[in-house]
Amino acid sequence: MLGYDVRVVYPEVAEAVQGQPNIMSSTEPAATETQLSMTDEASPRRKKRGVPEGLWIRCPDCQTAVFRKEAEKRLGVCPECGYHFYVSAHQRIAQVLDEGTFEEWDADLRPTDPLGFADKKSYAERLVAEQQRTGLTDAVITGRGRVRARPVALGVTDSAFIMGSMGSVVGERLTRLVERATAERLPLIIISASGGGARMHEGILSLMQMAKVSAALARYDQAGGLYISVLTNPTMGGVAASFASLGDVVFAEPKALIGFAGPRTIKATIRIELPDGFQTSEFLLKHGYIDRIVPREKLKSEIARTIDYCGM
Repeated sequence: MLGYDVRVVYPEVAEAVQGQPNIMSSTEPAATETQLSMTDEASPRRKKRGVPEGLWIRCPDCQTAVFRKEAEKRLGVCPECGYHFYVSAHQRIAQVLDEGTFEEWDADLRPTDPLGFADKKSYAERLVAEQQRTGLTDAVITGRGRVRARPVALGVTDSAFIMGSMGSVVGERLTRLVERATAERLPLIIISASGGGARMHEGILSLMQMAKVSAALARYDQAGGLYISVLTNPTMGGVAASFASLGDVVFAEPKALIGFAGPRTIKATIRIELPDGFQTSEFLLKHGYIDRIVPREKLKSEIARTIDYCGM
């Protein structure tokens, strides 16, 4: 996994992220006959008004023009076909946790450039650019909060930051999250939105995070903890191959892309036709990889119900 470009290894992931809401271009209204007959000398024409930018988005699934506020009211879900748009880590926290209950942990941990890695630009410059663009310090936010008054430890990855890939800081924050959940006997929830797997810019240090987080989860399991893993679009690479797949209960959003390598890469390698819907959450539910598909608007209630059922 070292030295790859995620857009090449996971072309479907690049499409999934790029296929998020597109701002529709607006057209100006046609001039009336009266306006056409007026001369500039007689009366200056009023400046034509178009549709303000950002009011409408196009759904990548059904191609319907959707009123942005209507989609936001539905937590980022298309009202026509149920397609789940990208939402940021901060938005997911607001959707899942009770208002005002989130306490962030380990926000002071910052990524560095231990290998002096450079591709089109240096890794150090890329980190600064991503931090400025997203407002995040790295691809995961962790902390404590409440889900319908039930205390939980929560981690959320964000595909906007270098495709949500797992570097040293992501692995360390998640490991500390699991260890605090173990010490404080809290239910653990990790919502994965990671399309990049292990972060190539940190080489073997990033690959080590898969084992480190998985080992912490094993200790959490031995202590009798409840781990709920929520897979969203996309969950790929080393994230899918480690902590995202280790939940006691695994939920997934509808039509999420979930797997290690993308379908095109697999098809090119084994040279056979893949089944319809391969690596979607619906396909994986049918084959026992996940436990339930949960629409975004029902996720909070489903998590609370699961915590109660398991007696945490």
